[in-house]
Amino acid sequence: MLENPVLRGFNADPSFCRVGEDYYIATSTFEWYPGVQIHHSRDLVNWTLVARPLRRAAQLDMRGNPDSCGIWAPCLSHADGRFWLVYTDVKRLDGAFKDAHNYIVTCETVDGDWSDPTYVNSSGFDPSLFHDDDGRKWFVNMRWNHRGKGTGLNPAHDAFDGIELQEWHPERGLLGEVATIYTGTDLGLTEAPHLFKRDGWYYLTTAEGGTGYDHAVTMARSRDIGGPYETHPAKHLITARFNPENPIQRMGHGQYVEGADGRHWHSFLCGRPQQGPHGPFCATGRETGLAEVVWRDGWLWLKDGGQLPPTTIDLPAARIPRGPVERDFSGPDLPPEFQWLRHPHPERLFQMTGTCLRLTGRESLGSWFEQSLVARRQEEAAYRAEADFLCDPPNWQRAAGLITYYNRHKFHAALITREGGERVVTLVSCLGDWPGEGLTFHGRFSVAEGKVTLGVTVDRAVQQFSVNGAAVGPALDASIVSDEGGRGEHASFTGAFVGVVAHDLTGQGWTADVTRFRYDDGI
Repeated sequence: MLENPVLRGFNADPSFCRVGEDYYIATSTFEWYPGVQIHHSRDLVNWTLVARPLRRAAQLDMRGNPDSCGIWAPCLSHADGRFWLVYTDVKRLDGAFKDAHNYIVTCETVDGDWSDPTYVNSSGFDPSLFHDDDGRKWFVNMRWNHRGKGTGLNPAHDAFDGIELQEWHPERGLLGEVATIYTGTDLGLTEAPHLFKRDGWYYLTTAEGGTGYDHAVTMARSRDIGGPYETHPAKHLITARFNPENPIQRMGHGQYVEGADGRHWHSFLCGRPQQGPHGPFCATGRETGLAEVVWRDGWLWLKDGGQLPPTTIDLPAARIPRGPVERDFSGPDLPPEFQWLRHPHPERLFQMTGTCLRLTGRESLGSWFEQSLVARRQEEAAYRAEADFLCDPPNWQRAAGLITYYNRHKFHAALITREGGERVVTLVSCLGDWPGEGLTFHGRFSVAEGKVTLGVTVDRAVQQFSVNGAAVGPALDASIVSDEGGRGEHASFTGAFVGVVAHDLTGQGWTADVTRFRYDDGI
């Protein structure tokens, strides 16, 4: 049984690809390093993380990228015996400009050493590459118009100024003139273009409505790749905007694949809202779902009708149950579920010693440059995590501990530090304060020398820290650590993480050891 979402916990903007009997989904990683997550499946039910291809500075350096920038909306394809990955590195979020740079990397195997990037353009984001059956390749992306409403081809759509197309060659780069092939529907915010071809028609899948609760998958088609494109008779293939009671919301941004067995599928971005003190929030961020689709009268439609995909789909494979994950950091490599922020040189931030994960304290929790924070995704609305620390901070400028983190203005942390000569655990949050990123302190608790176990229990909108198994401090608002927290869903759109962090505000590189990390969403 396929159960949506199939990729749970911050796996946004799914690009869907099949090679033989192998299915791949590439998702956005934003400011988290290494860049792009690629999951693999043979049954569409069970998915395994097999690659994060952007792993070195020549491919990706996000130091200084603001929150929710970095890798937006990758596109994964396979042609000419190679995998092709298109991605955007966004350098600015706020204000009129975006500074979105688009690149292509390739590799013969999905889990191999991907090439250095080839730069393509910077006219907008959400790029993709279409391989036509005549051997030509076409690059599409949405165009960003910094002049705002009333100045572009579709004046009602603000800065989302249409989908542009240009031929591209691996050796010769962009060829010919750029053409605007689609400006979307009245829903607006047209982005995330993907092209495919069937029965002499070129089909264009886009996302519209923004990545919040009005999100939708919109389709169009043309006999000529350059247009004009006519919009789907129902406008939107997939959306939950007319069904606010549905347990899965924010559906949009996906890609079509014909299955190895002749069935047809479309991926989509989605979120699972919970009720919080400030309204609904998606604790697990933007995730990936799959819908079965059918062809009728030259258009795709959901198999069961309507525009709302089901939460479950019958497939012959059984879903492999997930249990607790415990790591002792005894191996040579960081366990695969963990990532860090922005930095192409992780040796500056942490080391695997063979007995622990050793964090080297760098800049503050508010840094966009060099932050020693290693974390994994929150995958369900309720979970329990804990970590064992060996550290001896000499003063209040050094600290290490457990953190539930969204970005620099949405987090809760339990930090081992030293105040007045006494080793303590301090609870500190940034409660969505922007701009300013003001800190809120929730108490200070003495802790004996030696190993300290810090834990956190999150139950939807409520979070509770513990020290050596005993609850400390007040219950905290976990809904802050979500897209909807703080500035809201359109101002930040990644996902919640839980992990370990260290800082040294003297700049001397003080270290702290983490000897165990356990995550269990079975509570």
